[in-house]
Amino acid sequence: MSGSASAVAAVVPCWSCKGPVATRALFCSVCGAVQGPGTIDHFTRLGMQPTFDVDQDLLEKQYFGFQRRLHPDRFAAKSPKERALSQSQATSLNEAYETLKDPLKRAAYLMEMKGRKVDLTACGTINDPMLLMEQMEKREAIADADSVATITRLSADADSEVIACQCHISAAFNADDLEQAGHLTIRLKYLAKLAEEARSKKTRMTRAMR
Repeated sequence: MSGSASAVAAVVPCWSCKGPVATRALFCSVCGAVQGPGTIDHFTRLGMQPTFDVDQDLLEKQYFGFQRRLHPDRFAAKSPKERALSQSQATSLNEAYETLKDPLKRAAYLMEMKGRKVDLTACGTINDPMLLMEQMEKREAIADADSVATITRLSADADSEVIACQCHISAAFNADDLEQAGHLTIRLKYLAKLAEEARSKKTRMTRAMR
């Protein structure tokens, strides 16, 4: 996967007028025709720096700003090709946004950019004995929680651990410790799942009391 700086600098010919167009540009600066989504990383596509510490406000601003320019109403009178290209751009922007706004997906994507694959879809056994023991104990505690007060505490603890893990991932990336970043990304996957289980049980128990 190419780096952000090189992707920004890349130039390709416009499909319509053959003029030069930056790979991340939505429109040709010469003829104004909408362009297809270039082969660039998610950070470059949204004009963001390739870092785990994403500015969420800037991410939202960039994403919605680009999507407004690609609204279907703007292309109602355009050619079928331009409508198709605008939809492809919008789809690519959606994928980039959904990846970068989620800390777990963002961490895994950054690892992939750096040549380290982290499989978030694998559902096999956990290879790390300490992580496995931690997850078993926490899952058992959630399953055994028999009061709203208990599950509320466990849910708050789980959310806190998710945030702490994200901070550790940030530090690992900033130190270029990819081994640790990968390990923590896997841990975040399971912590996020536990936090969701705790929230779901809290919701069920709270409703049952009404």
